[in-house]
Amino acid sequence: MDLATGAMGSLLLKLGQLLTEEYKLQTGVKEDVEYLKRELESMYAALRKVGGVPRDQLDEQVKFWANEVRDLSFIMEDIIDKFLVRVEGAEPTIKPHKLKKLMKKMGNLFSKSKTHHEISDEIKDIKLRVKEAADRRDRYRVHDMVANPAGATTVDPRLLALYKDQKEIVGIDDSLNDLTKMMSDGDGDASKQLKILSIFGFGGLGKTTLAKAVYDKLNTQFDCCAFVPVGRNPSLKKLLNDTLLEIAGQKYLELDERQLINKLRGLLENKRYLIVIDDIWDKKTWELVKTALVCNNCGSRIITTTRILEVATTASEVYKLQPLSLHLSKDLFHRRLSCGAIEWPNHLPTEVYNKILHKCGGVPLAIITIASLLAGKPVEFWSKVYTSIGFGHEENEDVENTRKILLFSYYDLPCHLKTCLLYLSIYPEDILIKKDSLIWKWVAEGFIHEEPGVGLFEIGERYFNELVNKSLIMPVERDQYNGIITGCRVHDIMLDVICLLSKEENFVTVLDSNEQYTTSHCKARRLAVQHIGQPLSSTSTLQARSLNAICNAEMFPSLSCFDVLRVLALEGNCSSYNPNYLEHVGKLVHLRHLKLGSIGIRELPKEIGHMKFLLVLDLGQNRISELPESIGGLSQLKCLNMCETEIVVPCWIGNLTSLEELCLGEVDVQSNFVIELGKLTELRKLHISEELDLSDDYAMNSWAESVAKLSKIQVIDIESIYGWRVSSDEEKPWEQYALSPQLRVLRMAYLEPGLVARINPRLLPNLSHLELFVYSPDLDVFGSLFPSGWTCCQLSTITPREVQVPSSS
Repeated sequence: MDLATGAMGSLLLKLGQLLTEEYKLQTGVKEDVEYLKRELESMYAALRKVGGVPRDQLDEQVKFWANEVRDLSFIMEDIIDKFLVRVEGAEPTIKPHKLKKLMKKMGNLFSKSKTHHEISDEIKDIKLRVKEAADRRDRYRVHDMVANPAGATTVDPRLLALYKDQKEIVGIDDSLNDLTKMMSDGDGDASKQLKILSIFGFGGLGKTTLAKAVYDKLNTQFDCCAFVPVGRNPSLKKLLNDTLLEIAGQKYLELDERQLINKLRGLLENKRYLIVIDDIWDKKTWELVKTALVCNNCGSRIITTTRILEVATTASEVYKLQPLSLHLSKDLFHRRLSCGAIEWPNHLPTEVYNKILHKCGGVPLAIITIASLLAGKPVEFWSKVYTSIGFGHEENEDVENTRKILLFSYYDLPCHLKTCLLYLSIYPEDILIKKDSLIWKWVAEGFIHEEPGVGLFEIGERYFNELVNKSLIMPVERDQYNGIITGCRVHDIMLDVICLLSKEENFVTVLDSNEQYTTSHCKARRLAVQHIGQPLSSTSTLQARSLNAICNAEMFPSLSCFDVLRVLALEGNCSSYNPNYLEHVGKLVHLRHLKLGSIGIRELPKEIGHMKFLLVLDLGQNRISELPESIGGLSQLKCLNMCETEIVVPCWIGNLTSLEELCLGEVDVQSNFVIELGKLTELRKLHISEELDLSDDYAMNSWAESVAKLSKIQVIDIESIYGWRVSSDEEKPWEQYALSPQLRVLRMAYLEPGLVARINPRLLPNLSHLELFVYSPDLDVFGSLFPSGWTCCQLSTITPREVQVPSSS
């Protein structure tokens, strides 16, 4: 049961906001809001305990209560959001005639009075429901829940890997040889030094199996050995005693942790030892264990296994375990299947077989699990099994063990990362998920809360990196840059588990060709529409907070059906022109995120400028030629992407002073864009996909001055800048203005080599990726641009008719 699947976190912040003087609530209403805030904070604490317990170990009454609180949190946040919108007004500031302004002001006074009365009634009603939920919490003794009993009453399925028959192990020969060589590397004194190796990879790859194989192969070469499993929530005292039991043959239960560490250090001080610490989940545990493993210059070796990158990188060397090749995957699949009744390979359904192997992705645990489902079953049953591979649905011990192993990673997450991970269920399998787009959706959904001095996107980027480091998502790097992660993929088997959890929690409702749209979906809070065969109904009011759709836009319900939509991502394709796709979009006053794929529109309704809470506007690949001027009033807009449209940057772009990310196509410098750019002082990323013409002195100087004002800029990615060559006796704009020291990535083609002189490691301490194409035959312009900290540096000279060999790469 995941506490974070509701709106509790953001709801508590908004209740606190309501209590400020700004909203002038009546005394009785204010007291009710204070009561709600107190009760919900208590429920939040109880939910934190519930969230750490696997769902199948929860009492049914506790499940019922947690579901009820989650739904209440959604309802309450919807009520408060509607109140805030109506009090603050949804339309942007305008300048009407004085008479109209006076009439509007009088109308607003009446409307706000009515609004305060309505929220008073709604809060009194919700107070009764919260009181009932609080009574049930006390009756079910939810506060007495143990926060993390996972594994307390069941056998850890990973233990099976320690006692596998060697005949069952496939595909580890190369890894075994590599690790054996790493263990023995070094001559003379080097070979006597303590070496720590870490086997790193996500759950199910076979880290424990490989470590045990290395241990069995080499343990006779050492004076004493131990293989000690750790797990998610280890007891340090038990861990030390387990190690002592294997080394000394006895436990010391009467000793405390400090005494146990000293005892172990004394035993190991003059011995050549081999110790495997299996399945470490956090750096702190590893640091404590390491204090007991003395560095004795006797040629000792320590092996750790972990799915956490932060833990792995503390070792002397890291061995990243890779999935099995297709050949080895087939070999393992056949071995496991051979115990069944299927005659191999004459009657094998080849198409389904290939799909199954693809889904397994070379993960041994997944291959064994799926093969166990098929073993002994008739061939015609294979397709049915494949379509229902979501682990946990079949009565099969291997399936259950696989699910438990993968769920260990999920239940180890803090609540905010659980929510971010579950959100990945909106995406179909095998899709490349763009990092920036995903993070902005997390922001719009309210999963990310402000921290002092840190932007919401930076916090989201930290969350993304934590999921990568915990091996729950697979990072994808941009082709041009080494080390810049621009997206991720989710392994199919992990995605199955995520989708299963998401469905159990009613977190995301997925509509695809296998699931028909029904009236029950009207209550879904998040809709992910994938490859449906019939249009969605437009006759009901939908409670969805987000609609993520990759189907044809003609399949969408009318936007008038949505009352509280915050994220609208229409990422399908449509070749036909239909101006009505965005009809009623102006009514989506709660919208934070609007992303349009190729949905066949050519103009934007001016009502988009009424969505005062909009954070992200991504126009996708649509033949839009102009932005409505009303968009200039979107004071909270943080991301504007129009690089794949035909829009020329408007002259009022500088009004969007909250922008952090700006992606443009064609830029007309005559529109004063280079001056307006300097007003966007919050800008973190600037991308221009077309040539920027700065061929006159005024434009060049204005550009240099504006970029120097971007004190928070981290990424500048420009296809090319065209400008006049400045002679040696002329004043050079780049020598007057320095780039921001926050700059991390710089990529552009440039005619004026004077820019290069400003790229100095001392002035740009955070610059890690540099790609410059300078239109000059003179290699001296590059100076000394080879700092050791840069992970990617490509410097090229380009003449008008010839691309020369890069000077460095």
